[in-house]
Amino acid sequence: MTEVPSPQLRVSDQERESALTALGEHMSAGRIDIEEYGERSARITAAKTRGELAEMFADLPAPHPAYGGVPAAVAPPAAVPEAAASPSGEVAAARPGWSAAQRLAAGLLPLFWIAAIALTATHGLWILFAAPIVLTIIGRSLWGDHFDNRNHHDRHREHRLDHRDRRREMRDDYRRRRLD
Repeated sequence: MTEVPSPQLRVSDQERESALTALGEHMSAGRIDIEEYGERSARITAAKTRGELAEMFADLPAPHPAYGGVPAAVAPPAAVPEAAASPSGEVAAARPGWSAAQRLAAGLLPLFWIAAIALTATHGLWILFAAPIVLTIIGRSLWGDHFDNRNHHDRHREHRLDHRDRRREMRDDYRRRRLD
């Protein structure tokens, strides 16, 4: 069995979906039957840690669930660019696909808000309160959906529904073949 990264960490919905997909592939290959699939999928759904998920695949070959978006059996070593590493060894968290200007604006905007609130409260300069509002509007118009999680949640929901439908089709196909 491949080693599970951080087996005591709690699992995410994405990791559970990955485990259910891998389990469905084992059922399609005939390694487990529908009853065992039902048992294991119920245990996967109830699993709280990566170690509990890994137990369900201890007697099965690949595919196994992906942990953190990368399959455990194929996970390449994480390469840290030297420029992104701080002297303490921490990596600066950068959102994928964001330009330097977007990261700078995302970092400075909360400071503008704090400064505007502080100056408004202490000096009564209400006009300064408009500056972070205007900057927020400009940032939103320049970078659009990057700051809107609704599209991400809709895509994730559709992905989950597609997986559920695919598992149901596989289960029904298995039952039809078993009855024939």
